[in-house]
Amino acid sequence: MNRKIQIYDTTLRDGTQAEMISFSAEDKLHIAKRLDEFGIDYIEGGWPGSNPKDLEFFKLAGETQFKHARIVAFGSTKRAKNTVAEDPNIRYLLEAETPTVAIFGKSWILHVEKALRITPEENLTLISESVAYLKSKGKEVIYDAEHFFDGYKDNADYAVRTLQAAQNAGANSIALCDTNGGTLPAEISRIIKEVLKTVKIPLGIHTHNDSGLAVANSLVAVDAGCIQVQGTINGYGERAGNADLCSIIPNLQLKAGYQCIPPENMNQLTLVSRYVSEIANLAHPNNLPFTGKSAFAHKGGVHVSAVMKDPHSYEHIQPESVGNSRRVLVSDLSGQSNIVFKARELHIDLARHQEKIPEIVARLKELEHLGYQYEAAEGSLELLISKVKSEYRDFFNLKGFRILIEKNETGELRSEATIRMIVDHTVEHAAAEGDGPVNALDNALRKALAKFYPEINEMKLSDYKVRVLNPLQATAAKVRVLIESSSNGETWGTIGVSENIIEASWQALTESISYFLMQKHKHNSKSTESNHA
Repeated sequence: MNRKIQIYDTTLRDGTQAEMISFSAEDKLHIAKRLDEFGIDYIEGGWPGSNPKDLEFFKLAGETQFKHARIVAFGSTKRAKNTVAEDPNIRYLLEAETPTVAIFGKSWILHVEKALRITPEENLTLISESVAYLKSKGKEVIYDAEHFFDGYKDNADYAVRTLQAAQNAGANSIALCDTNGGTLPAEISRIIKEVLKTVKIPLGIHTHNDSGLAVANSLVAVDAGCIQVQGTINGYGERAGNADLCSIIPNLQLKAGYQCIPPENMNQLTLVSRYVSEIANLAHPNNLPFTGKSAFAHKGGVHVSAVMKDPHSYEHIQPESVGNSRRVLVSDLSGQSNIVFKARELHIDLARHQEKIPEIVARLKELEHLGYQYEAAEGSLELLISKVKSEYRDFFNLKGFRILIEKNETGELRSEATIRMIVDHTVEHAAAEGDGPVNALDNALRKALAKFYPEINEMKLSDYKVRVLNPLQATAAKVRVLIESSSNGETWGTIGVSENIIEASWQALTESISYFLMQKHKHNSKSTESNHA
């Protein structure tokens, strides 16, 4: 049987120390429930003595039934001037009413003498009295040895004595912390093996990513004998972050043969990673290992050609094993394999148009050179392929549009667009106002088309991005507009490029509507054929 590694999540405490992250008590509870369902062993909810929000979380958590995880309250050892029974921090830990508590203490004599300003022996007393008192109250106690590796390199004998103080007082386990994130993997491995000669209770590892080594250090720590790994979802944390559990868990379980979570839950990893990003109100980084949108994305033509023959040629695991999926990108680096794969993914029939594939690739590279980028604009890509295949239908044609922007004496801005279209051999005029010129143009375009294609009321513009391609040209710079539209749960992206932001927006807007109408009429056509059959 694979050796069990305990996974200790501190997203709700250490993760919230990252810039731009602030969870409400309800947010924390939602995340805790999701982590519990995923199979995390310990969920550190916060420091109950530090703020009312964490107190509220522990109250909510106490009213919640968790299936698997143990909720942990975090705090420090008692202060030197207090008796342990009267210390406010210790009292708050007990009032949180969690089955497990984690307390941190000083392992680095530098911090003992300069931060706490007490003697080394007094520090050992703080550790042993705090652990023993919490144990006497029936708590599982995890002792976090803060700055342990720096402390060990400075004074190994004293650093180990702090661990022994926690062990002798009854601590259930000890987490060795690389708090400054500056220790190398070889040092981590060597020091843990040395510690295990004298410390006999289970060890855990808690690493920070200041040197970009938090995941690597966690893996070598397990290999050296640690049975618990502490970290956060997506590596959120102070400064450069904490060890990313979304990389640690699959590496340990899928590659190294350890058991971290129930095997049947591994394909939920990507969903958990993105769920926490969503609750944190942060964009989910595309380049995250395992769970990022780009983790299994292939762009180079040689790569795509090989992946189509055997995915293992450029993928270290099956994307589906962690709940992710393979993606093929099209760009000026694309070869014919990219187009064939992408067409298959988009359900575009190229089997009868093999001779058109080189033309599609050439046209794609020409447009990418001009600033177009189709990686996030699959709607525009499908329209491009349809045009080369001579299967594109013009649902409407522009006769002209005019945009008026007024600013009155009160500073209020007013935008109005007037448009003339030819639709079904009919000239249609429409005018509309909007929140800015692009919104006014979008409203006027929809107004002109709604009489002929009422179904466009089903779609909406869900995102609008502008990228300056050559900023040195200042206000004359070329811009790329990327629009995301949606309808009934489906989304698609379209693109426009021009030195004029209105023209670029017009391209992306009209392609968005054209793509929607093409899909709608294609579906209706298939339904009609099916009914006739």
